[in-house]
Order: sequence, then C-alpha cells, then structure tokens
Amino acid sequence: MFATGDTELAATPPMGWNSWNAFSCDVTEGDIRTAADQLVETGLRDAGYEYLVVDDCWMADGVDDEGRLQPHPDDFPSGIESLAEYVHGKGLKFGIYSSAGTRTCQGLPASLGRERLHARQFADWGVDYLKYDNCGDHGSNDAIARYSAMGNALAEVDRDIVYSICEWGRNEPWRWGRNAGGHLWRATHDIVAKWTTDEQEFGLGIVDIIDQMHERGMDPHQGPGGWNDPDMLQIGNGPDSGQSKLEDVDVDRALTPAEERTHFSFWCLFGAPLMAGNDLAAMDDWTRELLTNEDAIAIDQDPLGIQGTRDGVLEETEVWSKRLAGEECAVILFNRGESTTDIETTVETVDMPVDAATYTVRDVWNDEVRETDGQLHATVDPHDVAMFRVIPE
Repeated sequence: MFATGDTELAATPPMGWNSWNAFSCDVTEGDIRTAADQLVETGLRDAGYEYLVVDDCWMADGVDDEGRLQPHPDDFPSGIESLAEYVHGKGLKFGIYSSAGTRTCQGLPASLGRERLHARQFADWGVDYLKYDNCGDHGSNDAIARYSAMGNALAEVDRDIVYSICEWGRNEPWRWGRNAGGHLWRATHDIVAKWTTDEQEFGLGIVDIIDQMHERGMDPHQGPGGWNDPDMLQIGNGPDSGQSKLEDVDVDRALTPAEERTHFSFWCLFGAPLMAGNDLAAMDDWTRELLTNEDAIAIDQDPLGIQGTRDGVLEETEVWSKRLAGEECAVILFNRGESTTDIETTVETVDMPVDAATYTVRDVWNDEVRETDGQLHATVDPHDVAMFRVIPE
C-alpha cells in the first residue's frame, strides 16, 4: 500500500535554500554553516525560507559495512547530525539529498534497495527534508516503485520529513506523486541560469520552464500537501555559479533584472516551492529584495494552493492568472518579446471568482494601488512582467 503525503506538513509550498546552483559538487560543511548564518542575517528565514538543503556530494565514496551512507570525511568532518543541529539552532530546518538509484548524479552512493535503512538514518540525524533524485542504475524498478519505496520508508520513521520527488517530470509524477508519499515533485528538467537554452544544451531556461508548466497540463493535480515543482530559483546566479561551471551549458551572462523579476513572479503565480540557490554571502540588495518581496510571496503561499494558468496570448504578450483565497485573484501581464509594449486585459478574462462594480489593483512590484471597473493594463519592458493582486470591492 502506498504512503500518502501529509497535507499539514506541506500545506503551502516549501521555501528554503539549496546548495546545488551556487556550489555544485564543491559544497562543504563550511558553506552550509555560512548559508545558515546568512539565511538569518539577510532576513530570508523570517520571509519564510526555512529549509536549508544540502544537495549532491555531501557523502563519502562508499557506504559502511551495513550499507549506511557516510559523510565525506574532508568536506563534512563534523558529520551530518552535528551539522543538522547547527542548522536547527538557527531556527531553520535541515534537508539532505539522495537518489532513487544505485548512485547519485555525481556517481556517489545512493539509496535504491536501502530505503528503510537510509530513512532511519536521516531521521536519526534530524533531517526535515529529503530531495530524492533520479540518477544511477534503476535495475528493473519503474519510477513509481522506486519513489514509493522511499515514501513508505519515510512514513515509517518517527519524524516528519518533507519528501521532494526529483524525477524530472519524465513519468508525469503529478499523477502519482502523492500516492508515493511525495509532498512535491519535479515537473520539468533541471533549470539553468539562462533565459532560454538551445536544444543541444543541458537543462532549461526560465522561459522554457514557464512554457512546460503550461503545456504539460499538470495544474489540476496541485494543492495543499502536493506541489508541482519547476525546480529551484536561479535568481542571483550567472556564469560563475557552481552549476553553470559544471553542466554542459553556455551561461554567457547573468539574467537581467527584468528576467529575474519574471522568474520569481511566475514561480509565485505557479504556487511553486521557492528554493533559493544563490551564494547568500555574496548576495546584493536587489537579489535580497526580490526574494523577500512580501506581496509576491503571499501569492505563492496562498492557502488555496492553486497553480496559475495562462488565459490568453497575443503575439509576444501573455496574460496569466491565479485564483486566491478571499475571492481575490493574482494576474501577470508577460512580455516575452524584445520591445516594450502595452498589455491589456479585463477581469472577465482572468480567474477572478466574483463580479464587482469596482476592484482594487495592487501592483506587486511598484507598490501602486489603484481602482478599476475591470480594466487591467500595463506598459511592460522586454522579458518583463507586471504582476497584480486584484481585490473585488
């Protein structure tokens, strides 16, 4: 019998920070302790970023005699339990990584066939979140069987652990992720720090993932306790970040401020997990202010848990919306083109649940508030968005 996700454990999309995009396989215990410090000092923890997740490469090359995973003796000399205690001491929750195969994506020991052993090990260490990848030899096991094995193992331990199924969307995990015990499931291939990628490159750019989130028709499967995951945030990353250097992709420039605003706006409209992935110690004010925008985060964390959808397309412009609690609505006017343009729509064309004589429109990114009889419009720069919260009066 399959485990089922605990809706109270992930009642809203998980928020936190993951080591991969910034540090890739060069991550160390020192990096994680610094990240914990920075999550507190920069205000990200208080904005909701509570999970600190160590991605691939924390483990040693071999398991112990009983098959348990071991931390890398040089890079994580204090051990995982000690590191988790440090993270918890900062008022944060601790996450770790393994894979539903014989090896991780970087060729290190993983958890296939040892799910119960490793789940108990994670619980004993004080782990609160597991990112479970899709690399290594799968044997004759299909994705549902492999991910359900770990989901059931996590359900048996005496600790709440958020289960992140990182299956890359290959087998439509939004259809079975909850029954496999998952609280979130990767809906796309890996994100890279680019606006768009070429077919021969590794990964997907920001606009490529926006398109896949629409094309794959997964939105009906999302809600409290189970989230479609378009992958981690690339805000604050660029050519010098760890993932950009490791993968077979040409990241020749950082994302522009407009592209980063579009990235964050859409992830919030999607109701996506928000996992920052930048070097927090080197974070500038722009990145911090973007990641901690209260109005955008409130749209992401809306208790209805609805995934925003596309309502209309006109040439290079698009209208997207998402129903919110309290009979409100979030709207994005998106310009994917290369020139500034005016975008218009009305409340009748978006997911506004009620009719009203007037509406209050709050602009997420410039703090303006105005009244409207139903017309919504903005002048939007290339690769940028306008994002509104629309409230019936």
